[in-house]
Amino acid sequence: MDIEKLCSGINDWLVNVRRDLHQTPELGLNEFKTKEKIKKYLDEIGISYIEYKNTTAIVAQINGGFEKTVALRADIDALPIDEELDLDYKSKNSGVMHACGHDAHTAILLGACKVLYENRDLLKVNVKFFFQPGEEIGAGKYMIEEGCLENPKVDMIFGLHVGSHIKTGYIEIKKGTAAASTDRLILKVLGKNGHGAYPHEGVDAIVIASYLVTALQSIVSRNIDPTDSAVISFGKIEGGHKGNIICDEVKLTGTLRTLNEDTRHLIKDKIKAMCENISMGFGGKVDLEIIPGIPSLVNTSELVDLVVKNTSELLGPDKVLKKEKSPLGAEDFAWFLQKVPGVFFNLGCGNEDKNTTYPIHNSKFNIDEDCLLIGTMIHVKNILSLK
Repeated sequence: MDIEKLCSGINDWLVNVRRDLHQTPELGLNEFKTKEKIKKYLDEIGISYIEYKNTTAIVAQINGGFEKTVALRADIDALPIDEELDLDYKSKNSGVMHACGHDAHTAILLGACKVLYENRDLLKVNVKFFFQPGEEIGAGKYMIEEGCLENPKVDMIFGLHVGSHIKTGYIEIKKGTAAASTDRLILKVLGKNGHGAYPHEGVDAIVIASYLVTALQSIVSRNIDPTDSAVISFGKIEGGHKGNIICDEVKLTGTLRTLNEDTRHLIKDKIKAMCENISMGFGGKVDLEIIPGIPSLVNTSELVDLVVKNTSELLGPDKVLKKEKSPLGAEDFAWFLQKVPGVFFNLGCGNEDKNTTYPIHNSKFNIDEDCLLIGTMIHVKNILSLK
């Protein structure tokens, strides 16, 4: 089947859609204007869709009454970043920017909607198109709670993410665990204040917190298999009143990243034990809060093979980069993969000649828009290869 022919003539439309979305970025679960734009494009395509009561999510679908149902997903939210690039289609919302490429993901999914709906006589599976809000805050689980995987029941799911570290025309993919789980760590270290000249009369929360920051790093270095990966990082510390007053309270805020549930549970237990024992040794106390976040993202091997095969046929086998190591970044597509088989891969959008090599979450991030058609073709080929 000639996928390029099916997708011919759509490139300018994809670019215009992406630039339209880029100008009106919105933060997670507040993508109201974005939602209206998506609905406008879906109406133009003629495809049916449903909206949800509790979120800004939209699910379009082509239901041909087939036995199998497949989902494609794009995230639609933006980031609280001021855009620095001087573009004709620069963000009109001060302090908000599509710095993670979700405008591209949405345009690509709309492109797949358009091509597949116009060629629905070629389908052998039902197709759902998930326009997901709030990826940056892990809101994929809310779509699941609202029933996006049901009626008809989704059998597998595909997703992608643009990457400026990869040249346009390439993809990057990994079998098994491809992104980390996240947990937020909040440690409230409690001591007893007093005069700095008489430290023996107080319990110094700063000293306890300092020992904890250092000691907790030993969990990864001395309790985790060196061939595994995990990170405990503290990015914020607050405490103290004045230079000559023994501090009675310090708040530490950090993150825990792991690649499997056994390691995740082990580290949580070790954190609890260290907080209790170290603080007790100094006569203080720690109120520990571990807020569960996104689970690790685990790709289904058979579907990785399918994407590799289809992309190799489209772009050439040398254009498929097989990732060996799992990064410790997170992606809330993992919520869907906890429920159904699926695969998530990175789509190259980097091009030095077009100045699109700044990393995601950077105020100068941009994409080589040639990736839009490539992403659309991969989605279309993946769907049309299924029976």
